[in-house]
Amino acid sequence: MAKSCDYYFAPPSPWAYLGHDRFVAMAKKAGVTVNVKPCDISRVFNASGGLPLAKRPPQRQAYRLLELKRWSEHLARPLNIHPKFFPVPGDPAARLIIAARLAHGTDTALAVTGAIMRGVWADERNIADADTLALIATECGLDGKSLLKSSETASVQAEYDLNTEEAMAASVFGAPWYVVDGEGFWGQDRLEFVERALNR
Repeated sequence: MAKSCDYYFAPPSPWAYLGHDRFVAMAKKAGVTVNVKPCDISRVFNASGGLPLAKRPPQRQAYRLLELKRWSEHLARPLNIHPKFFPVPGDPAARLIIAARLAHGTDTALAVTGAIMRGVWADERNIADADTLALIATECGLDGKSLLKSSETASVQAEYDLNTEEAMAASVFGAPWYVVDGEGFWGQDRLEFVERALNR
């Protein structure tokens, strides 16, 4: 049986952005199927005791910015540590990613995910804005307006809710989160361990 990896993330997460392309490349190299599972990170935080960024102590917020700068430079990934549109609701973008997967498959969903994340952290785009999301999808070679309409259906919302419930059941408490053979890995800085697990 082919190996798979559950990939839980929130589209606005800078850490998911920093790890996304590396994770996609290593999964492809290992021949692993990625189960794309954008989830409602606010519900995950509520269930696991996590705090939204604005409610974290000042020293934690300051260290987060320092780490973002370090990782951006280390990976040579463009990243605005104070993007114009952040914090930003991730629900519309998550639903667009789900709609892309349902209509066009995993590879397309992963490409749309990467474009959305770059939109926040490198391109100063508002991923909560419907027109912006449609344009991002169009830039990925899709019918952006049609996909956006699909993302607003009850079936897409049901999958989004299910992803979030599965994340909580899998003891997820942050993003990105990868599950390989039942073993969870939190954060893009754990991707070396994820790669080992993918190739076991």
